[in-house]
Amino acid sequence: MMPVLHSTKNVEIVVPPTATKTGIGVFEYTDHYTVFHYGRMPDLIPGKGEATCRMAAFNFARLEAAGVPTHFRRFIAPNRIEFDLAQVPDPDSGPVPTSAGSYLVPVQVLFRNELPQGSSVHRRLAAGALTQAEAGLRRPPTIGEKLSRPLIEYATMLEPVNRFVDRPEAQRLAGVSHDQFQTMTDLSLQVNEILSRHAREVGLNHCDGKVEFLTASDGRVVVADSPGTPDESRLMFCGVHCGKQILRNWYVAHRLDVPVNQLITAGAERVKDLRPAGVMRPEVPVLVC
Repeated sequence: MMPVLHSTKNVEIVVPPTATKTGIGVFEYTDHYTVFHYGRMPDLIPGKGEATCRMAAFNFARLEAAGVPTHFRRFIAPNRIEFDLAQVPDPDSGPVPTSAGSYLVPVQVLFRNELPQGSSVHRRLAAGALTQAEAGLRRPPTIGEKLSRPLIEYATMLEPVNRFVDRPEAQRLAGVSHDQFQTMTDLSLQVNEILSRHAREVGLNHCDGKVEFLTASDGRVVVADSPGTPDESRLMFCGVHCGKQILRNWYVAHRLDVPVNQLITAGAERVKDLRPAGVMRPEVPVLVC
């Protein structure tokens, strides 16, 4: 198993993919977590890998039952899934050529239903990087504001620090046709609807999330990665975060975001002894649904 860059999963290549045919891979979900743009942090959350894997398999089953095409093949207890594996394009080579065949689309689609504490929308509006009109808002949003309809955004996903891009740039970088790109957006809204409905059924708020895609050997666009898990979505229970926003908040509260960002800037490969003396590891609540 090889670690996936900036991910909490390891990957095993069972059958290598080609330009004309998807291969087979296995994700191993680990107990690691990530914050900011650094990657894996030095400590673990026991049981996180298995819980996230089972949640991913559950979500894939619901999506497939609703007619959403995915790369999921099967669940391998306790913490692995087998999936259709596509080629990963080189982000330094520019936009993906239309003749690339089967590949991981290097653009992710983000959906937002609410704007809780920690949502980048608040920060980007304050900095002028996003306008109210672009966010579909008539006034500055309050913390926790629910949107009348989902806000769809696009971002890169293979760069050292991913960035938001507009729709035309997203399609250009994705290397897909107009119809395929529209399918990505439509599927993202469908994924959001299905997962948000289930979240409500178990008492959770599905505030936002992201969807990744690959192009299959037959030209279809299918959902990839692990939609709806706490690694990919912002879930809340009675106003309390149920994902890594808890950890982000803890790092910021103890001013540990500063050394982490310095390490990112310096290109450091490991994080060691970031915590000041007397600062304990954050307690991460476990929510069973």
